[in-house]
Amino acid sequence: MTNPHSDPTPSRQSAGPLAGLRILDLTRILAGPTATQLLGDLGADVIKIERPGAGDDTRGWGPPFVTDAAGRNTTESAYYLSSNRNKRSVAVDISTAEGAALVRRLLAHCDVLVENFKVGGLARYG
Repeated sequence: MTNPHSDPTPSRQSAGPLAGLRILDLTRILAGPTATQLLGDLGADVIKIERPGAGDDTRGWGPPFVTDAAGRNTTESAYYLSSNRNKRSVAVDISTAEGAALVRRLLAHCDVLVENFKVGGLARYG
């Protein structure tokens, strides 16, 4: 079920019925991130693309924020963490030619692309 051109480097996920499946995640907010989180929970290697700087919109949504060892709030949103576990993440500006090219190169090593842009929204990035 995996792409024969996939990078042979093993992912951090090694068990589960979707082990060996690589997902490129271009989703944000709730439905998309939750869907790809479930794929990661089942063993898929999920690579989430986020905006440089701020990352996913939900990183700053809160409270509640995760607390540190001293019980103080951090800047890590519990909302974000609850929808994005079992994923790797990289910041890429897909609105630039270089960023779009990088995403296409990553996609060449993935089995599935999941996005939740409005209809036709992803097409504007090439």
